[in-house]
Amino acid sequence: MPDAVKALPGVLRWSLGDLTVTVLNDGYLQGSLDLVTGIGSDEAGSLQAAGFRAQAPRITLNAYLIEGPGRKPILIDSGMGRFGGDTLGRVPAALAAAGVSPSDIETVLLTHLHPDHAGGLIHDDGSAAYPNAELVLHQAESAHWLADDAISRAPAGARPYFENAQKAVAPYAGRVRTMTDGDVLPGITAVPLPGHTPGHTGFRIVSGSASLLMWADIVHLPAIQFKRPEATMVFDVDPDRARAVRKRMLDEVSSERTFVTGGHLEFPALGYVAREGGAYSFVPELWVAAQ
Repeated sequence: MPDAVKALPGVLRWSLGDLTVTVLNDGYLQGSLDLVTGIGSDEAGSLQAAGFRAQAPRITLNAYLIEGPGRKPILIDSGMGRFGGDTLGRVPAALAAAGVSPSDIETVLLTHLHPDHAGGLIHDDGSAAYPNAELVLHQAESAHWLADDAISRAPAGARPYFENAQKAVAPYAGRVRTMTDGDVLPGITAVPLPGHTPGHTGFRIVSGSASLLMWADIVHLPAIQFKRPEATMVFDVDPDRARAVRKRMLDEVSSERTFVTGGHLEFPALGYVAREGGAYSFVPELWVAAQ
């Protein structure tokens, strides 16, 4: 149990050792079961119903703020930003509620370059939303989305994703650092999770004996993918690899009782994974509001 937890609209602050990890809810994506692959639509619908979720799923979207003594604020992902509709784009308001200005952010760690995670990097006019920040992302993610020939070699239907990724990163020219794994900042380690995208990356945050694994997009639809880890999503770049990585991660974090969070776990998105035979369930962490 943390020493202090504070809940604000769209914001939950969590004490992790001497760090504070703030979950920033960006809103939700209105999806459909047509997004689910790897299992039948009837089964996907039944799992949604069994989980007390609508047949047209709302996919939660979270970003994360990390603060601590002797360091400037760090952001993990940026939300949808200008690419979203009325249900998205709430990270700036959540940051304001947490008392942090975009100009305070020193580093933005990117799990991957899909628009719901990188779109909030820019304003409507294309300028940098975080004017003093360095971007950090996996080398394979940069090579996939940002190479000079990336748009020309992309399938026609996917080209808008490549164009959006390049627009989002463009105003940070000269302030982009790539990595492969290992330590990216003090107390923060990159955990490569390829499949959803080539450089899809989680981040393990450690302070003293406390740790939290932000596993990015391992799970999009909790009511479905915890019960049937083989279920994939139409926007997985490599569905077979995404499926294998999800199965491995669910097995690992349930066996090791790892404290986890994720970009699409339902807010406030902090908890543990329990094994249930060949399936899994998410167990939310118990939290209390600070006095």
